[in-house]
Amino acid sequence: LEKVLKSTISSIVNIIYLVDNSPLNESLDSFRNFSPKICYISNPINTGFGAGHNLAIQRALEINSDYHIVINPDIYFGEGVLEQLVAYMNVNKEIGLVMPKILYQNGELQYLCKLLPTPFDLLLRRFGLWKKYREKRDIRYELRFADYNQEMQVPSLSGCFMFARMSILKQVDGFDERYFMYAEDLDLCRRIGKIAQTMYYPKVSVYHAYAKGSYKNRKLLRYHMCSMFKYFNKWGVVMGY
Repeated sequence: LEKVLKSTISSIVNIIYLVDNSPLNESLDSFRNFSPKICYISNPINTGFGAGHNLAIQRALEINSDYHIVINPDIYFGEGVLEQLVAYMNVNKEIGLVMPKILYQNGELQYLCKLLPTPFDLLLRRFGLWKKYREKRDIRYELRFADYNQEMQVPSLSGCFMFARMSILKQVDGFDERYFMYAEDLDLCRRIGKIAQTMYYPKVSVYHAYAKGSYKNRKLLRYHMCSMFKYFNKWGVVMGY
């Protein structure tokens, strides 16, 4: 993690808000003085992914930032990516949130543009049910039939890299902190989508290790299931597509 995180930090040219949710303040302690770009935020109580990011969003609001990136520690990218995203957002004022093309470390495309999920999708994907049917359904759910080399307005963008307009984040009041982990990005996309566009922009790309923790860890799976229950309870159930 340390090696990947340092690579991520090196990719970013502006202020980095590094939120440490470790109760002992030790997990990210080595990064306190790693770079002058880092604003280290100690959060001794792990209140979850969204709540942690809200601490950083609040700091960004205090310095009147125009844009804010929600980024996973396993993301890295080359020069010019952020500048191109800023230029794109400066021209397209109607856009509140944008996600670039996301690639695996070997350069393969990750299909992270999604339609709104149904409970059926959750069961199929998380428990490996009816593989052939699931793969067929994923073609539509993950918009695999679409051209991932073209811009698209997408209802659900991945939280691994979310480039957001600060004025829009302020209007929607950041992440819903009722989600400890998982579904908070989907919920944020839906709330932003009510007042602005949520876009996929493939002219720039970033790399993502993409561990899929909830597929391998029962504790993370419980978090995921709990968050999806809260999500469907809040938004209702989308009918099949």
